[in-house]
Amino acid sequence: MLKEKYDFNDLLEIMSLLRSEKGCPWDREQDHKSLKKYFLEETYEVMEAIDLEDKDMLCEELGDVLLQVVFHSQVAKENGQFDIDDVINGICRKIITRHTHIFGNDTANTPHEVVHNWENIKKREKGMLTQTEVLKSIPGNLPALMRSWKVQQKAAQVGFDWDNIEDVFDKVYEEIQELKDVYKSKNVERINDEVGDVFFALVNLARFLQVQPEIALMKTVQKFIDRFEYIEKKSIEAGKKLEDMTLAEMDQLWNEAKTLNINGKQK
Repeated sequence: MLKEKYDFNDLLEIMSLLRSEKGCPWDREQDHKSLKKYFLEETYEVMEAIDLEDKDMLCEELGDVLLQVVFHSQVAKENGQFDIDDVINGICRKIITRHTHIFGNDTANTPHEVVHNWENIKKREKGMLTQTEVLKSIPGNLPALMRSWKVQQKAAQVGFDWDNIEDVFDKVYEEIQELKDVYKSKNVERINDEVGDVFFALVNLARFLQVQPEIALMKTVQKFIDRFEYIEKKSIEAGKKLEDMTLAEMDQLWNEAKTLNINGKQK
């Protein structure tokens, strides 16, 4: 029977039951690796709820993420590795030890100073002696744009950075020109290298503009889909197939979509 109100302990008991011999066959066969994709999916659904500014959806999706945390913790407990109490203990200790301006004797009056302290404490905790170790510690399975941003950010912490944004713009133009110089060469390896350099330079520009490139590109992809949808709807209304329209006709409809401010906001 459903209860009026559940708490965290109820969630733990439910997950323990689902994983038991009397539980759910699907839940019982899962492991850390099989659950990876679900954790990622739930995280992106939280991001979508935030973009939509939908508080009810956000509440639900945060619950789905919490379920993943509890699920992984239950699997680890069964394997004799750790349990949810260890997870909670670990994050509490981390928050306290890295907020020495709150729980210790350090001072940090600005967000920048907080981040600086956090990074220094993290480096010390991990036993990292060089900044290269910090760069290498950034997970390799992050989306490439996000990983690029974090690598550049960590390098900038020790002063390896551009002096001003104009230099970054110049670097973007330089990398685009280098790509133009090699694209006719049919040298696939060099073309790949130069395309990567262009992306890396654009991520640097985004970082200077305080824009998270992964999120910016996600919005642009959605904008493209929404405007393409407008083109297709208009072509159907005109009794035409997209394949039968000229590029000029499609461009005209694309510009109409821009005029109507169809800008990729998630639905």
